[in-house]
Amino acid sequence: MMSVPLLSHLGLYSRTAERAASCVIREYSTSFGLATRLLPPPTRAGICNVYALVRIADEIVDGTAEEAGLDAALRREVLDALERETLGALDRGFSTNLVVHSFALTGRAAGIGTELVHAFFRSMRRDLEPVVQLSEEQYRTYVHGSAEVVGLMCLRVFLQDYPVSAEHLLRLEAGAARLGAAFQKINFLRDFAEDSQQLGRTYFPGTSPGVLGEHRKSEIIADIEADLAEARRALPLLPAGARRATALATALFAELNKRLRRVDAAAPVHTRVSVPSHVKARILAETLITHSPERGS
Repeated sequence: MMSVPLLSHLGLYSRTAERAASCVIREYSTSFGLATRLLPPPTRAGICNVYALVRIADEIVDGTAEEAGLDAALRREVLDALERETLGALDRGFSTNLVVHSFALTGRAAGIGTELVHAFFRSMRRDLEPVVQLSEEQYRTYVHGSAEVVGLMCLRVFLQDYPVSAEHLLRLEAGAARLGAAFQKINFLRDFAEDSQQLGRTYFPGTSPGVLGEHRKSEIIADIEADLAEARRALPLLPAGARRATALATALFAELNKRLRRVDAAAPVHTRVSVPSHVKARILAETLITHSPERGS
């Protein structure tokens, strides 16, 4: 009978931190969480570690911390402290915050640089500023920090120990950024009612809280479709283990985008459009067939 080696103190702590991060994605995400299940275990852990930090930061700025009684100034302090702790953990390899510790494990191993972390937290701070409507430049800067850099963080995880040429890396980075942007814009559109009614906020230039309009909605949908198309073109360059999961996430959000296109512009103002479970199951089956190892795609 083989003996199982004992974990070091740090090994046990790090394993516990990663398990905590995986709980976050299970509780907060269905479509994205479903896609991560198709990743190889080490890659899945890294993506969960990234997502958990993003989710915690989002909870600080989008209602949870406010519900706990924190005013805007205190939420800003908490967010700034989270950024400092994250940057410190990336440098030293340890944090007393389990989610931050898990992110640092992945960041150090995958080469997630501080510039991506800074850009992300800059966008999170934007949510604490009393700006009802963003300009086009503010909108693009926000989407870059809140979504495109998250896509780039995930790409760093996918490419860990997977060499690619400089040309392919540029194409992969463009695809990852556009996919992250698409996910964010779809969430903005789907959450238009909540953002308008509860937060008094709209992200899309040319709209105001509670007012979307059919023409503007069609423009946003088309912009998302262009992002998804660019992301699909980069899919074949991904490692096989990441390709299938990314294809599933792309297909699930594309389905949500199609459903948003079909509803009246007033629908996202009052309701939250979603993809039914049986449709998600069909998309999962189609993705497994299309991107099966036997097909080599």
